[in-house]
Amino acid sequence: MAEVHLTPEGLKELEDKLNHLKNIRRTEIAELISEARAQGDLSENAEYDAAKELQAKNEYEIAELETMLKNAVVIDESVLDADTVEVGNTVRITNKTLKFDAEYQIVGTAEADPYKNRISNDSPIGKGLLGHKVGETVEIETPGGVVQIKIKGIK
Repeated sequence: MAEVHLTPEGLKELEDKLNHLKNIRRTEIAELISEARAQGDLSENAEYDAAKELQAKNEYEIAELETMLKNAVVIDESVLDADTVEVGNTVRITNKTLKFDAEYQIVGTAEADPYKNRISNDSPIGKGLLGHKVGETVEIETPGGVVQIKIKGIK
């Protein structure tokens, strides 16, 4: 798995989620399996099958989070450059093609959330802005076609 860029807050969220899945959710699922097993014949026990499926999903998510955390690169916001767009920066832009202004934080894919104006460094816009400076107009290929975006500010 490639590097997973995370803000310090994003790292804490993933660690907390992993802790919850391992220490709380595992116990809850084990109790569901135990209760279903107590009902008798396992070959026709839908509750048992459902609980085992929950267990498999939980273990998969645990493994996925552990891999992400193993490959985590924490963004040190204190050393971010406000001259050039990089992962962790917040960028003010004007989309000249669609005629709107916006402000986005460029984050790793694990923290991307368009509803919070956090876009992934792997998204077309995020990737297209990386390495550019204030005042530059960048042409970016998106699924909807080429857009021109002017960088108005970086912080």
